[in-house]
Amino acid sequence: MMMLILLAMLAVQVQSPPSPPGTLPLDAPYVPTPPRVVDAMLKMARVTGSDVVYDLGCGDGRIPIAAALKFGTRGVGIDLDPKRIEDATENAKAAGVTDKVKFVAENVFDTDFRDATVVFLYMSLDVNQRLMPKLKSLKPGSRIVSHVFDMGPAWPPDERGETEGKTYYLWVIRD
Repeated sequence: MMMLILLAMLAVQVQSPPSPPGTLPLDAPYVPTPPRVVDAMLKMARVTGSDVVYDLGCGDGRIPIAAALKFGTRGVGIDLDPKRIEDATENAKAAGVTDKVKFVAENVFDTDFRDATVVFLYMSLDVNQRLMPKLKSLKPGSRIVSHVFDMGPAWPPDERGETEGKTYYLWVIRD
């Protein structure tokens, strides 16, 4: 029930205005993932309570929060925009999961996410491709799910899904 309330709240949340020009060199704009797509992506990633979820470009924090509520996972959201981190932190408080998730204002290219077992992305193709070396170095069995953008022909996805007209992709790190 709490999950439905939170997802409904996040679905109607008004998008915050963009940060003032010149304050952050954002690689991807903030575009919220619809709640049903979040659920489908979590399912595709086969998230369990033992996973450590990272959301690169976390926006309002809906993916780590949903994973914590639904599966009890620990999670970290990374975003360059301090306003998004503020929003995500407030959303985690409202959902009662601040003991499970944290949000950090960092550049994803500088972030150490080697302890992740599941990584979520909603970045551009260019950013995904620049992140590929870090993603490919994750532990075997780790999963990566990208909303809308794949990794290009050099790294085809293991699975592809679609919900509400939104496409998402899964890669599983092999030995």
